[in-house]
Amino acid sequence: MPVCDICCEELVSESDLKTHLLLSHLENVMSCPFCSLSGVSYDELNFHIGTAHEEKELDLQDTLAADDSAAESGQRSSADSVQNQTYPSPFITDALTVKLENSSATCNSGLNPASPLPASHMFCQDNRMAAPNAGIALTQDQGATSSIKSSPRATATPKGIKKLVGPPPAPSMNNEKDNTTEHRKSKQKRLSSPNKEKLFSCPFCSLVCGDCFILQEHVELHLQHQATSEATIPEAGTSAQVCSSARNESGLQLYECPMCSAAFVDNSSLQEHVELHLDYGTAAAAGDLPEDIKLVQQLQEEEEKKRKEEEAKREEKDFKQLQKVFGMDNSGGYRRQMERNMERAVSRGQMAPAEFHRKRAEMMESLASGVDDSRTRTMGVLEALYEFYQREARDIAHVWLCAETDHYSTSGGDKGWGCGYRNFQMLLSALKRMEQYTAPNTLPDSLPSIPRVQALIEAAWAEGIDPQGASHFNKNLQGTRAWIGATEIYAVLTAHRVRARIVDFHQPTGPRNTHPRLFEWVKNYFSLHCSRGSRLPPRLVKTNLPPIYLQHHGHSRTIVGIEERKNGSVCALLLDPGCSSGDMKKLLNSNTTAAFLSRMRKFPGHLKHAQYQVVVVEGVLTPEEKQELSDSSKSSV
Repeated sequence: MPVCDICCEELVSESDLKTHLLLSHLENVMSCPFCSLSGVSYDELNFHIGTAHEEKELDLQDTLAADDSAAESGQRSSADSVQNQTYPSPFITDALTVKLENSSATCNSGLNPASPLPASHMFCQDNRMAAPNAGIALTQDQGATSSIKSSPRATATPKGIKKLVGPPPAPSMNNEKDNTTEHRKSKQKRLSSPNKEKLFSCPFCSLVCGDCFILQEHVELHLQHQATSEATIPEAGTSAQVCSSARNESGLQLYECPMCSAAFVDNSSLQEHVELHLDYGTAAAAGDLPEDIKLVQQLQEEEEKKRKEEEAKREEKDFKQLQKVFGMDNSGGYRRQMERNMERAVSRGQMAPAEFHRKRAEMMESLASGVDDSRTRTMGVLEALYEFYQREARDIAHVWLCAETDHYSTSGGDKGWGCGYRNFQMLLSALKRMEQYTAPNTLPDSLPSIPRVQALIEAAWAEGIDPQGASHFNKNLQGTRAWIGATEIYAVLTAHRVRARIVDFHQPTGPRNTHPRLFEWVKNYFSLHCSRGSRLPPRLVKTNLPPIYLQHHGHSRTIVGIEERKNGSVCALLLDPGCSSGDMKKLLNSNTTAAFLSRMRKFPGHLKHAQYQVVVVEGVLTPEEKQELSDSSKSSV
């Protein structure tokens, strides 16, 4: 009965022996005799040796040809059972290395041996390394004894097809024992010696190699198989992506690096890029980086340090610019800005020195008294509007006006930052005409100047009103050009026992970033107080309600009325501190009222800021209510 020379298994016939060799050994787990590659099929291992070890293969062919010519005829007779078996394109080696594994430990168990494996399953997923000496196969299972077997040699035929040659005749028992002992000692020496080589893992599978060049060849096999698979997959009718390739917006197919996020248009570029990764990893592990890599790292560190320094300088510059815009740069307040403007006018010849000293003395007297000099005040604005609507109101269905209010425009001392203070003066001019707000311990007896308003706000903070706003300004407003908003107006009104309310409109409520809900709220504010007890409101109504303080980012204005057109649209009437007193006097002239009124009308399409705040006055607070509001503000901190 024929016996397998590799595993010594007895078989019935030579055909069974051939089938056994093909299925149990040639198609089983194999390893390369020249390197640590293992766990591949027969054809894949043949291709690997033919491409990666071509020179060694040719040298080995010459050596085997010389050995075969000098071999004895008796040594070849024992291989007759295998000599007639031919294998397509086998690899040439001194001995065929075959690992015998249990069926449960075989990497590709359950797969058809004859079917080609995909790239992701091309290699065995274990970390065992082949023996360094060609012709020796080491297989060590748990609880089993290691076995060392010599593989049959291969000879070359004229057609380039190699035939396996059987082993030499069996030696005597003593020689066999000596050889077995020698083999065991050699194996124990190899197993006991530690592996000090650097291990490299494949980025596509779990293969581990001890040589970066072997891993490079292995990765090339992956890429070649990937290109072949992508060429066979139809582009239409499928949405699956092949391997790690992707497509950009123009439809060009890109190949992604498995080690980083770089993408390439062809396999050759990707291969060169992966080789750079492997070379850099090898050098980094050895601690011997090339000079160009060290130079690149140094340049990157210097560039990052420079970028951080520039970013810090830019942030500091932006912060100083922001302080300057909001008047918090300690560059002086109302008095200093007024003096600089007058000095500039003198240097340009627009003001005589005598006039400069006279105006400066008047300014100092006004600041000392805390009363506004009324140089920018325009009176009779609401009365002029009332007369105009009585004469001309063709397309208007209803008009509501607030109580009489004076207009205050910005001057040379507060230009660019004093709109909040001027709107507060407009609100006070209306409140001082109402009897309920002229009671003792409420509003100041006279209209305060801007530095005096700053002092009043600081006094409100000292009482515990709006502590968040006080911390924002560091509890200091006097002598600065700081902007104020709705919360500061609320704080000073509450401190003087005036009931005020802030209404926020956080986001647009209409198309194109408009605020129709804001206009609806303003209309209800004026109309609901006048329509009580009457079925149809009159066309023109002059109410006793104070104006509304309107605040948005960067500016504030005063709402003194609202129009409702016959087509249902509404527009608000606004007084702007940026309008000069000379322009406001045009409103008092009946011939120019209609032309100037167009500047006051603001439709929903004109107010498109992201957020708005309004401050509305709703009566007088009792001392107990004022104390309660102050305590609640302190507890909210």
